Amino acid sequence: MDAIEKLTGGYRRFRDGRFQETRALYEDLVDHGQSPKVAMVSCSDSRVDPVTLLQADPGDLFVVRNVANLVPPCDEAGGYHGAGAALEYAVQHLQVEHIVVLGHAHCGGIRSLFGEEPDGPSFIPPWMKQARGAFQKVQESMPEADEDSRAQACEQAAILGSLENLMTFPFIRERVEAGSLHLHGWYIDIRGAVLHAYDAATQRFAPVE
Repeated sequence: MDAIEKLTGGYRRFRDGRFQETRALYEDLVDHGQSPKVAMVSCSDSRVDPVTLLQADPGDLFVVRNVANLVPPCDEAGGYHGAGAALEYAVQHLQVEHIVVLGHAHCGGIRSLFGEEPDGPSFIPPWMKQARGAFQKVQESMPEADEDSRAQACEQAAILGSLENLMTFPFIRERVEAGSLHLHGWYIDIRGAVLHAYDAATQRFAPVE
């Protein structure tokens, strides 16, 4: 069975099984629209599907995925801003109550910061410049640590950078300050399925029990 046959076979099993069991839910979401309470910024990594990891139902999550789960700062000058457009829709139109930035261990985007930039045109290095500040802080604060430890620290630091960038969007900052929107930083070790949540009081990522 090739990759496409596996996917179409999965679709048929969904259509004839899970869909039939939850058909009323899907019909309600179509008839009345979606109203998720949570927007999630997660990585494009095929191993980190937030719906699967969190066992969410249809309509629970409004998901924005990109390389290394990064949120660029607000750019009011215009231009293409896929993450900003998705967040605007989630906050302004869907009225989500939470935004979660979900990072993960063994992130290829973060690991690229530790290597040499590729020769020739590439979209990845310019995109990953958003995490360069986190990378430099880790390099300076953990010079003797091995690369795996520094990469994990950078993965977590990049989450915090994205949380800071979320606050540069006026429509997010206003709701956070009003108490109607809450921001969360989560980090998952995909080898052991251990989820950590950032605690602002201790300034650490602590395991979710």
